[in-house]
Formats: sequence, structure tokens, C-alpha cells
Amino acid sequence: MKREKLIGLIMLVATLALLGACSNTASSSEGGEDVKTLRLGHIQSESHTWHKGSVKFAELVEEKTNGSVKVEIYPSSTLGSDRDLIEGTQIGSVDFALVAGVMSNFYQPYSILELPYLFDDQEHLESFLYGEAGAELQRDMLEETGIRGLEFFTRAPRELTTNKRVDSIEDLQGIKIRVPNIEASVEGWDAMGANPTPMNFSEVYSSLQTGVIDAQENPASFITSAKIHEVQDYLVKTDHVYGYVQLIMSDLTYEKLTEEEQKAVEEAALEARNYQNELVAEQDKKALQVMEDAGVEIIEVDKEPFREAVLPVHERLADKYGRELYEQIIEMSSLGGN
Repeated sequence: MKREKLIGLIMLVATLALLGACSNTASSSEGGEDVKTLRLGHIQSESHTWHKGSVKFAELVEEKTNGSVKVEIYPSSTLGSDRDLIEGTQIGSVDFALVAGVMSNFYQPYSILELPYLFDDQEHLESFLYGEAGAELQRDMLEETGIRGLEFFTRAPRELTTNKRVDSIEDLQGIKIRVPNIEASVEGWDAMGANPTPMNFSEVYSSLQTGVIDAQENPASFITSAKIHEVQDYLVKTDHVYGYVQLIMSDLTYEKLTEEEQKAVEEAALEARNYQNELVAEQDKKALQVMEDAGVEIIEVDKEPFREAVLPVHERLADKYGRELYEQIIEMSSLGGN
């Protein structure tokens, strides 16, 4: 009997140790007070605005909680791809993440936001994101996924880079273009005549270098941050998506914080959003200049044929993922709808 009790005690201790090791919210003691150390992951390099916004967020959280909560930042896909980060926030192995369109694979109404030529410009995007419609979208996402949307950070428009000259939509025919694994992006580029190829962003540089793909599309600062301009000859000013990156939080982590800490995190997210957004336009201009200085030719195109080509995709995905949400966005358009 004593042997059985000893074995049982050993197993209990081992189980408790394993549970402690699996907890992602590390605590330490400073001056007799517990400090919660949380992890924030993103896929960008340390030179990018996402990272700078993350650093500001971490500084603000520590300041506003008087040091009771600290945020450690893991850039450059250290904690995994966008999908890995989102899955991590669902199970609580990641506390915060900055993620973009891949969220549509977890909460389908986000698919609407990824439609090419949905938003007219940055003002149209922000009127949606920072209004009641954007807030409602985040509340619904929390209920559906267990992921808490803290803030939307804006991004510069997505542009096309390619090794084959594109002066018009006709020149897109057959170009093999890397796209994120997002339905609206795949179908949109297919409708425009390209050959869309979903691929993790970490594989893009080498795939362009070896000719596996001809082209890719991203905001200018994203392109230079990953040095994609080193293996591309042209940047085409398509402005096809005015997009966002969302600062998300595991609701499991959120519920472990005190009410004061929760409020501090929310305030820090808002201030970090404003800080990051101010950097975006400036960094986008610098990135375009970097590419031009490196010999990348920048091409202006008539966007209207591109926009018209994707309207059938708008209609199909609006019916599939949220006609009401789609119409809300179109009603805000300065173009008076499609």
C-alpha cells in the first residue's frame, strides 16, 4: 500500500509540473508582487511598423499596469505563421498576435474585408474599422472563436510586384502570383486573369528567386522589409486592397487578468494603434523610394478594369459570407457603390 501511495504521489507531482509547464502566462515575483509575462507574436521583421507598434504596446501595458503585466515580443514568425498564431490564441499558448487576412479562415465574415477593390481608399477603410460596424465584427468574432479583437492597425495599400512587365489587366494573363491562403484573394486574382498560388510568406523570397512564381502582392513596406524587391523587377500600383492588421488577444489570457489590467491592455492597444497608424504612410513612402533606388520600375495603371473584373467575386462572396456586412461597406463608399 505504501508503495502504491508513493507512486500515486509521484504521478500527481509530475502531472502538476506538466500543467505548470504548459501554462503560457508566466508569473514571477518582483518586490513581493506577481508579474504576468505574456507573449505577442507576428510575422514581420523588427524594422516593420507592426513590430514598432508592438513595442509601443508592450511599453504602454507595462506602464499602465505599474509593471504587473509585461509583454514579450516574438517577431519574424518566431512563434509560427499567421495561422499558427491564431490557433495559439484560441488555445491560450499565444497571448497576443498581430494577424491580417488569414483570420477569415477562422471567422468567415472577415472574408468580405479581403475582397480586392472593396474599399476606395484609406479613409473609407477607417470609417468602417473604427465605426460601430467594425466594433460589432470584433464582438461577433469573440463569441464565435474565443479570440478577442483589441484593435485594427491600418496598412498601406497592397501592390503587385512582378518579374514580367504589367501595364494593363491583359498583361496579367497566366502570371503565377503568390497570394495568401484567402479565398477572396485567390478568386480575385483568378478573375483578373492571373494564376494565383497560395503560399506561406516565408517561402516567397526563395520562390521568386528560383522562378517558382513570377509575382506577389503586399504593401510596399512589407515588400522591402522582407527584401522581396531584390528579386523583383517591377512594382505595379494596383492599390487593390486597403487592409488592416488586427491586434488579437486570447480570451483565456484576458480572463486571467484583473479588471484594472484588462482596462490597461485595452487602453494600451488604442494608443499603440494610433502610434502605428502614424508610421504607416511615412514608411510606405520610404519603401517605394528604396525600391526605386534599387532599380525596381514603378508602374501606374488604370485601376478601373481591375476593379470591374472582380465584381462577380464580390457578389458571390457577399452572398456566401455576409451580404449585410458587404452592403454596409459599400454604402460608405464615396463612389456610390458598385
